[in-house]
Amino acid sequence: MDLFEYARSLNNEKESPLAARMRPTSLDEVVGQEHIIGRDKLLYRAIKADKLGSIILYGPPGTGKTTLARVIAGTTSSEFVQINATVAGKKDMEEVVAAAKERAGMYQKKTILFIDEIHRFNKGQQDYLLPFVEDGTLTLIGATTENPYFEVNGALLSRSSIFELKPLTAEDVRKLIIRAVYDSEKGMGAYNAQIDDDAADFLADMADGDARHALNAIELAVMTTDRSEDGLVHITMDVAQECIQRKAVRYDKDGDNHYDTISAFIKSVRGSDPDAAVYYLARMLSAGEDPKFIARRLMVLASEDIGNADPQGIQVAVAASLAVERLGMPEARIALAQAASYLATAPKSNSSICAVDDALGEVGKSGNLPIPPHLQDAHYKSASKLGHGIGYKYAHDYPNDYVRQQYLPYELNGREFYSPSGNGYEVKIREHMKFLKKEEAKRLEKSRTDQEEDQNN
Repeated sequence: MDLFEYARSLNNEKESPLAARMRPTSLDEVVGQEHIIGRDKLLYRAIKADKLGSIILYGPPGTGKTTLARVIAGTTSSEFVQINATVAGKKDMEEVVAAAKERAGMYQKKTILFIDEIHRFNKGQQDYLLPFVEDGTLTLIGATTENPYFEVNGALLSRSSIFELKPLTAEDVRKLIIRAVYDSEKGMGAYNAQIDDDAADFLADMADGDARHALNAIELAVMTTDRSEDGLVHITMDVAQECIQRKAVRYDKDGDNHYDTISAFIKSVRGSDPDAAVYYLARMLSAGEDPKFIARRLMVLASEDIGNADPQGIQVAVAASLAVERLGMPEARIALAQAASYLATAPKSNSSICAVDDALGEVGKSGNLPIPPHLQDAHYKSASKLGHGIGYKYAHDYPNDYVRQQYLPYELNGREFYSPSGNGYEVKIREHMKFLKKEEAKRLEKSRTDQEEDQNN
């Protein structure tokens, strides 16, 4: 490194964005990701012992993939080399490999190669790395926002351990926000800034697990806000909203607003008002409500308030839930809106919940009544000697695949639990059950008539 490059590096440390300056330099400074870098976890121990093998770091933007790689760079005795797959080519990798071989031969020093956005490398570029990863010339650290099982060669994956980084929690992001505002060495502490609690909470929620997004907002707030008469830069809720370009919705996730809004949402869907349903959905999403929570409520509603009046309802709700998990925000909002509007306009019935609650009440009252012997399992040893399964009528041996026999315990003969409503598909269910019973009655009547004729003859 010459004098000019050294001066440039010092200047970059001062002038680089806050998110870059705040990157941890040790494992103890890292916030979040306890599931992989907690003190008792394999990755933590491997980094501390400088015994790291090839790894792939996979997760959404702003979760700390590059940060973790830089921490490794600061703790390892190996040479750390970084390239970005969006701009690097095969020639760059050839130079890295040649230098690594020379380093290993002359100084017995290992080389760690960090490839950011590794999924951008094509198959040929990834294949080039294989022999050098396998023979130990390089220890690979790959970072990707895409699922490595789809985007990284299987052979390269088999030589690497995969660690998935999760979106940071709002609490994690809040810790970073407070650290950034008051840290004089790396953060904005020299500007004498203060942040209100509600502003910090708001920015942590709006960051949606992306630390970089929150830190960019903090830097913008501090640098563009005039000092007050007390000489301090006050980051208030108004300042926070302006810097992140989002309005704060009065919504306490653990308080009345949370329960009132989800209640209004569910009741609007139940009441067949798609406009109100989408409106309350938007309010929850704007306030940072967990989309997975909304998806779970829609699945419950699909069975509780629609049920067999539209059997597709539960499928739509489950599909939306899967889409939420696989897409994430902001795209997940579309799947939730589709499910909410579908369920709101679907025919309604609470027959399913009434049926199971009525049955649960009966079980609680009468206990485990004896199951009719002909319904009991006849396959295990000595079952037939006990009369199990004897007299059972196989429904498919009869017209319309239906035969009347005692299915409920004898003590509950004639008891009804499920009563289809007069809405949607349940109309067909009612008609179908009536048809089966009517046809069965005709068959039994004909059977009795035939028996009487045989006896008379």
